Amino acid sequence: MKKGLTGSTLKIIAMVAMFIDHVGATIFARMLMASGLNSMDTTNTELVMEWVNANADIYGAYTLCRMIGRIAFPIFCFLLVEGFRHTSDAKKYAIRLFAFALISEIPFDLAFSSKVLEFNYQNVFFTLAIGFVTLMAYKKVEEREFQNQFTKILMQILVGIVGAFAAQLLRTDYGMMGVLVIVMFYVLRDNRFYQIAAGIVLFIENMTAWFAFLPILAYNGKRGLNVKWAFYAFYPVHLIVLYGICCLMGMGAIPAI
Repeated sequence: MKKGLTGSTLKIIAMVAMFIDHVGATIFARMLMASGLNSMDTTNTELVMEWVNANADIYGAYTLCRMIGRIAFPIFCFLLVEGFRHTSDAKKYAIRLFAFALISEIPFDLAFSSKVLEFNYQNVFFTLAIGFVTLMAYKKVEEREFQNQFTKILMQILVGIVGAFAAQLLRTDYGMMGVLVIVMFYVLRDNRFYQIAAGIVLFIENMTAWFAFLPILAYNGKRGLNVKWAFYAFYPVHLIVLYGICCLMGMGAIPAI
């Protein structure tokens, strides 16, 4: 076995980081809301400072969870590109992503908005699915013969823009930026350092996400354990579990966002 981290190891790292992130975004976020954050007059500086001091531990835990969680998405984007490059059936892969996007939407909405269905914000599987379909279209353009290179490049850029705006229009998790990350990782797929450089630029406003590039840099190109279905199942199941914990704590009716 070649030294480094396998794809399954990367996926497990991302899953753990995502779980920690969602603990903060569901449980600790509701605790902050229950402490009066949602009804606070934020223009009253003295009142805000009193609230911060009174809830410093919860707010600190919330912030730490969200910072750790930023590691997950770049890894998932990178693995999606690797999956696209090596899959034998891209259409089946895309259908699977969209299917789990639909399956996960109710758990996602319950976990974050305390509603069975809420259409202002869609789960990350929709982002990954749109990104994957964008790669399919990009590859079609890439393999097609054009009279000049400029037209080909223009078409490739257009494909990326359409995919990005589709994610933004549907209000998916990470939205436009999420699809752009996926496209850039694919465009630069033959040079890991260029991929990481692009990721650093795209995540410039969220620098804790940069830590994701350490395990990505250590990726050895091997699949490792087959945890594909474990990941698909983990996403909706852990959201339901977290929402259940919130209900047991008496915070099930409080929206986290």
